[in-house]
Amino acid sequence: MNDIRKVPASAGAEWLLDGFRLLKRSPFGLGTLGIIFGALGLLSSLAAQHGQSALGMTLQLAFVLIGPLLLAGMIFAAREVDEGRGATPAHLLRGVREGKAGRLIGTLIPQFVAMLVLAALLIAMLGPQGLQDMAQTVEKLQGQVNPDPALVAQLPLGRLMAWFALAIVVGVVAGFFTFTSVPDMMFGDVRLFASMGRSVRACLRNLGAMAVFFLLAVIAVVALNVGATVLGLVVRAIAGDLAMLVVVQLVMMAVLMPVMTSAMYFAWKAMLGPAPAAAAPSAGAGIEV
Repeated sequence: MNDIRKVPASAGAEWLLDGFRLLKRSPFGLGTLGIIFGALGLLSSLAAQHGQSALGMTLQLAFVLIGPLLLAGMIFAAREVDEGRGATPAHLLRGVREGKAGRLIGTLIPQFVAMLVLAALLIAMLGPQGLQDMAQTVEKLQGQVNPDPALVAQLPLGRLMAWFALAIVVGVVAGFFTFTSVPDMMFGDVRLFASMGRSVRACLRNLGAMAVFFLLAVIAVVALNVGATVLGLVVRAIAGDLAMLVVVQLVMMAVLMPVMTSAMYFAWKAMLGPAPAAAAPSAGAGIEV
C-alpha cells in the first residue's frame, strides 16, 4: 500500500483544471454519464414534487443508494479517458461488476453521521420550542411577496448563521472521509474503512491543496449555475418552467459530475496512487569525460 504523498497547494487547482481538460477530451462520453446521473436525480425529485409521495420517497432512497455506485463508475471512466480509452454508460456499474457495491454504498456512512450531528447541533442551539416557533414563522412567510419585517425579526438569524457555519465545517470533514476513498477502493482494492482512513489522512496532510480545490470548486459551481440558469431562462420562454428545470439540471450535471469525479481521480492519483515511474537514464548518463 502506497504512502501518502505531500503535494503543493497549487495541486488543488491542477486537479480541477485536469477535470475540465478530461471533459474537453471526451465531452460526449463523460458528458453522457453526467446526464444519466442528473436524469436519475431529476426523476426522483419530480416524482416527490408531483404528489407521488410513496413513489417519490422510494425513488429518492434508491437514488441515494445507487449514487456512490454511479460516482465510482464515473471515476473509473475518468481513468479510462486519462489512459487514452473511451467512456461508456457501461462504466457506471463497474463497481457492481467487480463486487464492490457494498463497500461503495458504505461511503454514505460519513454523510449519515454528519446529518445526525447537524440535527443535534440545531436542536442544541435552538431548542425544541425554538425549532417549532421557527417552523411556524417560516410557514407564515411562505408565499409573501414582501416578507413582513416583524416576522423576519422573529427568526433566530444569529444562531442560524452560526449553525450554517458549523454545517460547512461538518460537511468538509465528512467530505475528507470520502474524497479519495472511492478511487482507492476501485483502483487500489482497499477496504471501506481503510480507504476512508487513508482519505482523511491524505486530506489533512494536504490541507493547502484541499483548501485551494474547494475554493475553486465553489467558484466553478457558481459560474456554471449562472450559465445554466441563463440558458434555462431562454428555454423557459419557449417551453415553460418544467423544460427550464430539466435543461438546468442536465446541463449542470453534464459538466459538474465529470469534472468533479475526474478531479477526485486526479487527487487520488497524486496523493495515494502508484508512485510515478522513475525516469529512465539518458544515453549519456553516468559516462565520465
